[in-house]
Amino acid sequence: MTDMTDSEFPGIIAGGGDLAAFLGANKGAVDAALADAGALLFRGFDVPDPHAFDAAVEGFGEAGFTYEDSLSNAVRTNVTPRVFTANEAPPTTEIFLHHEMAQTPLYPSKLFFYCEIAAEEGGATPLCRSDWVLDRLSEEAPQFVARIEEQGVRYTNVMPGDDDAGSGQGRSWRSTLSAADKSEAEARLQHLGYSWEWRENGTLQATTPVLDAVRVLPDGRRTFFNQLIAAFRGWADSRNDPNRAITFGDGTAITTEEMAPAIAIADQLTYDLAWQPGDMALVDNFLVMHGRRPFSGKRRVLASLVA
Repeated sequence: MTDMTDSEFPGIIAGGGDLAAFLGANKGAVDAALADAGALLFRGFDVPDPHAFDAAVEGFGEAGFTYEDSLSNAVRTNVTPRVFTANEAPPTTEIFLHHEMAQTPLYPSKLFFYCEIAAEEGGATPLCRSDWVLDRLSEEAPQFVARIEEQGVRYTNVMPGDDDAGSGQGRSWRSTLSAADKSEAEARLQHLGYSWEWRENGTLQATTPVLDAVRVLPDGRRTFFNQLIAAFRGWADSRNDPNRAITFGDGTAITTEEMAPAIAIADQLTYDLAWQPGDMALVDNFLVMHGRRPFSGKRRVLASLVA
């Protein structure tokens, strides 16, 4: 017996039995619920391990978006070809709100998360409706919204030569760009419209082309679709300075004062999804931002992306 419960945010689908079969048989209803809520939590189904999670994603019936083909900055490890670790940054590192890969020209439309092991303490996945954020921000900081809509934004990230699992931004330039050497990396960057600079220590500083910061959905809703909050609050490691990570499209730095309203509004509107083992969540990447709270104890949350 499965119950689709009306919930403002996120939507909750409580049930039992095989989740892959449920998703295959109820695809239309799940799509409608996701479009309404932006994020769905599937709780009580029989999802005992990563292979059952993989089967559930397969049952959903949409094309995958692999980690290998992405430009994600995070270090991840594949469990199956379509399932990988969500982020291997240390437990004390907070991953701040963002739309997955919105700091790149290539991003997925939907995200699946699966909790195999819940943390002893902490480790929730914060979720935030980006359309609600933009509605509030348009009232409280209209000039900022007008500028990011008109100019777009750019992101600068310094990538190591080898993976650095101690950083949320630790994926190497070789892995990120699927490049064996500098010439292959430069060819990929040029194709994508990036500018770049090699550093003496073997790291690569790359700056994106101008990217949209506001997205208009097919139904007319407008969302704060970007990585501004995560980059400003969290892109700090031995290579990266958050104060230099984000600019307006004209190259002007985005200041603390300009970011403060967006951060405050998003924090107010955030729902913390406290995981239970066997939970699976489906997130509309164009509508909802997500992150990761710090935690203690062992935690294993896996992810799979939809093109």
